[in-house]
This record gives sequence, structure tokens and C-alpha cells, in this order.
Amino acid sequence: MKFILLKSRGGDYLVVAANIAYLRADENGQTKVGLVGGDSLLVVGSMEEVAEKVLAG
Repeated sequence: MKFILLKSRGGDYLVVAANIAYLRADENGQTKVGLVGGDSLLVVGSMEEVAEKVLAG
């Protein structure tokens, strides 16, 4: 499993890369990260920035 560190204004998340279903732009320059079989996470950064982290992960 490959974990990716995603930062949030309320704390940080370690997310399994294979569990990411989608990215969606949200308010205030944040991105929603949808997870397979779960809720979405609101993280700091644009969709492009988050996608770079996921692909580099």
C-alpha cells in the first residue's frame, strides 16, 4: 500500500492512494478527495496540487 500525506486545515491525513476515487474543487482553494467506500476529505490545495501529490506519492 502506498500512503499519501494530505494536509487539511483541521489536521493531516494519510490516505491510501488506491482508495482515491475522485478530486473535486471546493471553496477557499481547497479540494474534496473522494474515497472508495467512504466519505470525502476536505484538504488544502487546488485539484492540480493534490493530483501532483497523489501521482508523486
